[in-house]
Formats: sequence, C-alpha cells, structure tokens
Amino acid sequence: MSYAEVIVDISHENVDRPFTYGIPQHLQGQIALGSKVEIPFGKSNRMITGYVVGFTEHIDFDESRVKDISALCEKSVSPEEKLIGIASFIKEKYGSTMITALKTVLPVKKATKAQEKKSVIALKDESELYKASLIAKSKNQRAKVRLLQALCESPRIDYSLVTGKLNVSAQTVLSLQKQGILQIETERSYRNPISFRGGEATKVSLSKAQQEIVDAVEKDYEAGNPGKYLIHGITGSGKTEVYMELIAKRIEQGQQAIFLIPEISLTYQNVVRFYRRFGDKVSIMHSRLSAGERFDQFERARKGEVSIMIGPRSALFTPFSNLGIIIIDEEHEGTYKSETMPKYHAREVAEEMAGRAGAALVLGSATPSLESYQKAKSGEYVLFTLKERLTGCTLANVNLVDLREELKAGNKSIFSRRLKELMEDRLEKGEQMMLFLNRRGYSGFVSCRDCGEVIKCPHCDVSLSEHNRGEKLVCHYCGYEQPAVKKCPSCGSNKVAGFKAGTQQIEEALHKQFPMAVVLRMDADTTKHKDDYESILSKFANREADILLGTQMIVKGHDFPGVTLMGILAADLSLSNNDFRAAERTFQLLTQAAGRAGRGELPGEVVIQTYQPEHYAIVRASGQDYEGFYEEELAYREFLLYPPAANMMAVQLSGPDKKALERLGQRLATEVKAMEFDSIPAQIGPAKANLSKKSDLYRQVIYYKHKDYEELVRIKDRMEECVRLWEIKRESVQFDFNPMNTF
Repeated sequence: MSYAEVIVDISHENVDRPFTYGIPQHLQGQIALGSKVEIPFGKSNRMITGYVVGFTEHIDFDESRVKDISALCEKSVSPEEKLIGIASFIKEKYGSTMITALKTVLPVKKATKAQEKKSVIALKDESELYKASLIAKSKNQRAKVRLLQALCESPRIDYSLVTGKLNVSAQTVLSLQKQGILQIETERSYRNPISFRGGEATKVSLSKAQQEIVDAVEKDYEAGNPGKYLIHGITGSGKTEVYMELIAKRIEQGQQAIFLIPEISLTYQNVVRFYRRFGDKVSIMHSRLSAGERFDQFERARKGEVSIMIGPRSALFTPFSNLGIIIIDEEHEGTYKSETMPKYHAREVAEEMAGRAGAALVLGSATPSLESYQKAKSGEYVLFTLKERLTGCTLANVNLVDLREELKAGNKSIFSRRLKELMEDRLEKGEQMMLFLNRRGYSGFVSCRDCGEVIKCPHCDVSLSEHNRGEKLVCHYCGYEQPAVKKCPSCGSNKVAGFKAGTQQIEEALHKQFPMAVVLRMDADTTKHKDDYESILSKFANREADILLGTQMIVKGHDFPGVTLMGILAADLSLSNNDFRAAERTFQLLTQAAGRAGRGELPGEVVIQTYQPEHYAIVRASGQDYEGFYEEELAYREFLLYPPAANMMAVQLSGPDKKALERLGQRLATEVKAMEFDSIPAQIGPAKANLSKKSDLYRQVIYYKHKDYEELVRIKDRMEECVRLWEIKRESVQFDFNPMNTF
C-alpha cells in the first residue's frame, strides 16, 4: 500500500480522525495495522508517535502535501497497539468504520479537568521555621504565623487543609514559597469510584469439584496452552469462588484479569467480595461513572496500579499490558451484545483478545447460551459442571400456578392464592422474599375502553406507558413525555385507562395487601442515579426491607441468604416477544429467578405464575432441567436455521422518507440476489421492522441466514460497497450479526 492512515494522540477527543501519511520505500512491508510509528505533525513538523489504523492506495488531495512516516517504533507492543488490532477485528467482523471501532475500544479522554493532589512542604528545619514565625508575628502576619507553626508540627501538609482549616490564602502560601521557606508539590490524583472499605475476606476452602476446575485450568497454563472454558454451575454452586481463585493464580504470576458482569446492579456485590480478597488491586468500570472516573480507571490500569477490572461490556477494553485471564459471568446475558454500532458481542471479542494475549477465557452460567453450550459439546470449549450448592442445600421447591385456574376460582388479584399464603408465612417468620416482573413503570399501555384506540408516541410506532401514578405518559424508546390523556383522541370517550401490569402498580398492591411490610422497588425508574443500585441492594442485604420487588436486574447473580421465597408474577410475558430467542430468554430468566431463593441455611420456595404452564420453556425451568431445554430448543433452531444452528445477519435500514427507504431496501436485496453463492442464503424481507418508526425515522429490515459466517460477511461487504457507490446520505444502513434482539 502507498499510504497509511494514522491516528495521533489517541488519548484526546480533539484528534479523533486518521491522518494520511506516505509509506517510504524502506518501510514497505514492515508496517501493519496497529503499528506504532513516528511521524512529523503540524506546521512545525514536530516528531510525535501515532498508530496505523488503515491503508489506502488513493487520496483525494494534492500528493505533494503528504508527509512520510519517519520511523517504525521498535518498542514492545503497547496496550494501545493491542486494542487497535482488536478495533480492526471488530471493524471487519461486525461492519463499522475504523473510527467507530477505535472509539469503542480506546479510552478517549473527554474535556474533564484532571484531579490534582497538592501538598505544602517545608524547606527549612523546625528552628528556622520557628524564627520565621516570630518575624511574621512581629509584623502582625497572622496567616503566615498559623502556617509556619503548623509546618513546625508537620513538615508536609495537604494544600486543602492549608487553605481550608488554617484559612491561609493562596497569596500567602506563594509569598512564603518565594522566600524559599516552603514549596508546593503537585501530583496527579486519580478518581477512585470504589468507596467500599470492609473487613478481611474469610478464607474459603474450595470443594473437590471447584478445585478440579482450578487445577485443570492451571495445568493448561503450565503447559503454555491456556484455553477456553465453560463452567455450567447451578445457582449457588460457587462459581464466583472459582473465578477468584483463578484470578489469584494470575495475580501471583504478575498478570492481570478482566471480570465481566452483565449488569451495573451486580457491580456492588462483586466488588465487595473481590475487594475483601484483593484490596486496591480491584477497580470498576461502568456507564454510570463520570467521564473523568472512567478515564482515570483506564489510566490506573495502564500504569499497573490495578490488576483486576470489574464491569459490564466496556470493561473488556481495559488497557492491561499482561492480560492473563478474561472471565465472563452470566455469559448468556443479552447485554453482552452491543446494540449500537459496532454491534459486537463481548464473548466473541473476548475470544479474540484472549487468543492474541495468550490468556484464558472462562465463561460461567447456570443457564449457558445455546451458542456456548454447543461449542462446549463440540469440544471447542472445555466444559466443567458444578451440580451442588455450596451450602449443601437443595434447589428451591417450585410451585407452578396456572393463572387461568386462579381466574376461574374468582381470584382477580396479582398474587395467586399459593403465593399470598407463602408471603404471609414469610412475613410472620421474619424472612425475606423477592418478587419479579419483567416490566417496568406503572402500566404496559394506555387505551380507550370504548373504541380500543391505543395512545402512541408521535415520533415512534409504539404505545406510551403511564408513569408517576398515571400523571404522565412516557415513550420508553425516545423519551418523549406528555401529560396523561383524559379523553380519547379518536372517539372522545373518557374511558381511557392503562393496562396495569407494572412494578409501580404491584408496589401499591403490596402496600394494600401487606401494610406492615417494608418494600423496596428496583427497576429503571428507581435506579436513575449513580448510587441507587448500591443503596437499594445494601438496604435489602442489611435486612432493612422484607420484600424486594423488581425487573430483570434483581434476578441476576445476587446472593441474599435471608431470601426464602421468590415470586415470579407473570412468567410468560417474555414468551410473547416476537423473537426466536423468546423461549431461551424465558427459560433463563425463570431459572435464574428461582435460584435466588434458599441460598442460605433455610430452604427456599418459588412460585411461578403463568398462563402457559404447559410451555416447554416453563416446564423445563420449573424442573431446572437445562439439558432437556437445550435439546428441545436446538431442534427448533436447526429446523428453522436460526443461531447457533446457522448464522444470521440483520440488515437494518432507517431514514426520514418511507418510500425512499423501501426503494433502498429493494435495491440492496436485488444486488445480493445477483451474487454467486455455492449455497444460496435464506432471505427474509425487506420488510417493516418490528418498531417501524422511531424518533421520526422509518425502519426496514432484511434478514439473511447461512451456515457459513463468511458468506454473510460477503453480503455485508457488497452492501457497504453499494452504499458508498450510490452515495447514500439520508438513509442509514447497519449490520447486526447473530442479533440478540429483533429490530
């Protein structure tokens, strides 16, 4: 290639584009993607370093303006170079621009002020400081006297104490500095989002099954061949203890670890456990941190100040120099798949990162994704199983309640007779319980009871939901809000009401049914602020509440020994989703939810309320039968050519003009039909997306299915080329490989 695209000063947002440089003859063939190079930059041609992110044969400006790369840096591969290589992998595999991929993997510094720690340090001994204080006293310079006397007692004082408690002005400090009596020392202070300071961890002895996993992984390390592993362990079987022991082994060898969790809400409990064992070696990364906090955690990792990074998907790109292990807990969760460009899956990227770094990849779940379990069955992953709870307790007893029968018996309450009976029993005994509903807000939708008109968002093809006890309507897609509707806009009827099946309404019902019970609600509306997760979970852990009511975030990974009852209020809500993964998600949610009860010394009970008690996902979940579910679900996927039996690509189109968007979809589909394939891919669409309009943009989708992933990449490449040649500006075309959600 004649020219290289080079990113410079990647730690600042002001330089977020590649610059074109010529490749001199003596460097031809030596420079690769991610190479660190020395280049002349700016009008002064000062020499700085940059990273090669792409190549081209053609430029659209005067060739005489192109500067040449000066040298290829021979230093060892930096964390940034490794991440640029990962960005290139993401670009090719998932379809995005290199800049978008780079912004995903590199910690770009926002315009946030760096924190500094300033100290005032005495340059004179105690006797000289005392003499100086006497001189200041004779001149009635009381502020100087206070500072000099304080320095006599302590030769180093925090600057904030000087200007705060001692009430000494910056001008006074500067005056003494000019006299050579003291100096001000400034050092960078990194923001640390971990405020937990707890006791030491109690030493945990691993069970035989746990130790066998650790020994097997360590044996592969010693042989120089760390691999990919799947731990299929029932809820409460001690997967976290295995994770911590595996990490401890890597830390002993001077390596670092990344520990991924699916939800921000899981950070608190994990950090407490990890911090008690590993102390300041632990840091966290998630979207609720400020821009400054996020950048500082990456800087601390890059400088070797932390060895373990815990967090959701974005923590994967921590710039560790000697990565030894990546662990993905609850690996089945859909949150590991990015829903914005580039639409990468953390599990797949982690595989690539582990392979490049010579690190181990460990996946863990009580309900593994079909994709991972199939790889374990085929031998691509090493499969470990943990079949017993650490406490020795059996899994909770499951009660399957048919809501159709409840209605026939005259029970119109949200709570079945069996659930109500068990809740009363737990409250009498002083035991805790959790209630799970896969829906947030006050109601699912608002409609007219006379004509059936549903109140929709004016910008999206979706119904509005009641919030704030029916005072306002909110769109959960674009955030549009409006006051509650009192009269139907279609027929004028005043019989407009919400279909009440939300967490707020259930909370109200709990207060009416059990007025003495203390209830905590945890959903997207009660966890809007940075510390809300920690506050709610710590209150429940400290037994300050009897009932924890919430959406999906309460059923994943939490360990509350006092919980002896889990109520699943509407088990089949997720079954109605228009998605080929609906049964898998339902099975996983129910199994995970059931696992929250009986984790302590007392036995647990689970009540699953459903209108479809005969559905195989619900039947298998009530029996905690993962193997049975896997075989039955995989048979459906193979018959219909859905992942993991085949690969799938969603081509997602959006634009402001409905007709123009439809024409674009047809043109792209025609181009694909003209391509040559050994085996023709299955095609669905182009058609309206499930959500056909969002934020005033119309949406279309085309699905392609094929056994060979590379054939789908060929289709993606051809469509990208068409979009470029046709100079498509108003419409957006995005690609989602093996999507976790329908578009």
